[in-house]
Amino acid sequence: MRANDANEWLASPEGRQPTQRRVVAESWRRSLALSLDPDTVLPPLAIEGSHLREFREEHSLAGLMPLIRRLVVSDVEGSGLLVAVGDERGRLLWVEGDSAARSRAEGLVFVAGANWSEDAVGTSAPGTALALDHGIQIHDAEHFGTIVHGWSCTAVPLHDPQTGKPIGVIDITGDSRAVDPFAMTLLQATAAAAESELTVRRLAQQPRMKTATRMPVLRQASPAPVLHVSGRDVGELVCGDTVIPLSTRHATIVAVLAWHARGLSAEALREAVYADGGADVTLRVELARLRKVLQASGIALGLLSNPYRFDRAVELDAKNVLRLVQRGAHRAALAAYEGPVLPASTAPGVGEIRRDVLRRLRDAMLSEASADVLVQYAMMPEAADDVEVLREALRLLPPRSPKRLTIVEKIEALEG
Repeated sequence: MRANDANEWLASPEGRQPTQRRVVAESWRRSLALSLDPDTVLPPLAIEGSHLREFREEHSLAGLMPLIRRLVVSDVEGSGLLVAVGDERGRLLWVEGDSAARSRAEGLVFVAGANWSEDAVGTSAPGTALALDHGIQIHDAEHFGTIVHGWSCTAVPLHDPQTGKPIGVIDITGDSRAVDPFAMTLLQATAAAAESELTVRRLAQQPRMKTATRMPVLRQASPAPVLHVSGRDVGELVCGDTVIPLSTRHATIVAVLAWHARGLSAEALREAVYADGGADVTLRVELARLRKVLQASGIALGLLSNPYRFDRAVELDAKNVLRLVQRGAHRAALAAYEGPVLPASTAPGVGEIRRDVLRRLRDAMLSEASADVLVQYAMMPEAADDVEVLREALRLLPPRSPKRLTIVEKIEALEG
């Protein structure tokens, strides 16, 4: 398929394959915009010979390879799968795993030193995961380069725990087993373990404080308070072993301030909490009551003013769903989603949170999720009347899937 043919294929709805996902189509468009030809594109060798050895030895990922080998590589020998680790620019630094698969992959230039960024080869799991900054699975002919068709891969970016910026990518490549849902779960867990390992290593490298009489005592920081408000009409503030029940009004205030961590003016907070606008004195009375509740609980959480904010970060359960979405962990995001935030609350600020969470969850499901995850989302109450979601799920499902009949019935009921 030449570049012009690929452009026409993308532009023609009837030309698209039934399994073509939006996230893949968007990556193909980026690839075509770079004037890449799907029939001729091959990754260039960006680092070779002794330069590759030196580059690997000096890269921060080198210290993580024993962990990655223990968690992932050790299980793939003889399986037909490969594990690749690349830097933040998509250059593969290590390609390990099944020896027969490594020999076949040399024909694709899927080797250490090759540049598999999206800019170099178009759509592929390592390059597209870095381009989107979250995990992704690329199935067979979803690869932009036709030479890679027949291979599938899952990739997850690695981040610097201090800056949050990508420092590399971990990839599993091979046959259809490389895009099994467990492959994504395994790589996400490995990435989290590697990022934790980086944190531990950096702490160990910090100069130790010396005193004449004793070594310093490291005190463990108290856990951040977490507000649970998803799928429930009242709130629950959890801090370590302490659980504080909150009324709908107090849960609304805490949720809004946790969402706007930098704080809100008195006017902005009043407008976010009261549907009818309320009065300043009403808000001040409610804030005074909330302060008493927090003080009585014994947790170290202060409510400051000008602007109104907490003196430490408060986690919101709804934000955890968005973090999982951002990392590409769509299946885990759906599992973590417990329903709309404070469904009984009429507060404008809570409505804003509900809409934002659902919008971002829906967008990720439509553009990036696999067929089974999208179908799972389509069966949720939030998508019951969403014809676009139902039609996309129907398009992605295999022709003989038993789930198609249920979705067709839902679409007919909505459009009939």
